Amino acid sequence: MTTPPDLKVIDGGPQDRHAFLHELYKSYGGSVYGRCRFLLKDATKAEDAAQEVFVRVLLQPASLRTANSPLAWLMKVATHHCLNLLRAEQAPWRRSFERDELARPEGDGGERTLETRDLVRSLLSRVDPETQAAVVHYWVDGMTLEEVAALLGRSVPTVRKRLEGFAALTNEELEVP
Repeated sequence: MTTPPDLKVIDGGPQDRHAFLHELYKSYGGSVYGRCRFLLKDATKAEDAAQEVFVRVLLQPASLRTANSPLAWLMKVATHHCLNLLRAEQAPWRRSFERDELARPEGDGGERTLETRDLVRSLLSRVDPETQAAVVHYWVDGMTLEEVAALLGRSVPTVRKRLEGFAALTNEELEVP
C-alpha cells in the first residue's frame, strides 16, 4: 500500500486536487470498493457507489481534512451511501413504479412514439388551421363528421374533403400507394 496523501494540498488548486484525489484513490480505492461490494452485493453498483464516495471528497474537503483518518472517513461515507442506496431500493414508490412499468404494453412507446408524434406535427404544420382542427377533432377527439362540421361551421362534404386531403398528404409522405 502506498503512503497516504497529504491532506493539505486539497485546497492547492485543480492540479493539486487532481493529484490528491489520484493518490487517495490509489491508497484507499480498493477498500472503499470492497465495502461497497460487501454491502450492495453487486459489482456494478459497487463501482458506481465507490466513485460517488470519491466525488464526496471533492464536494466536502473540509470534512475529510478534519477527520481522524482519511480511511475512516471514506469508509463511513461509503457505508452511509450504500445503506441509502439499499433503502431507496426498498422505497414504496419504487415498487409501484416497477409494477406500472411491467403493466405497460410492449407496443407502448419509446422512440417510435416520439417519431410518430413529430411526423404528425410536421404534417399538420403543412396544412391550414381549419384542416388541422378538423384532423384533430376527427382523429384525436373521436368526433363524427357531423360534429366536426358543426364545430367548424362547415358542411360535412367540406370537412370530408379536408380530411381526405390530409390523408393524401400523409400517404404521400409515408409513400403508401
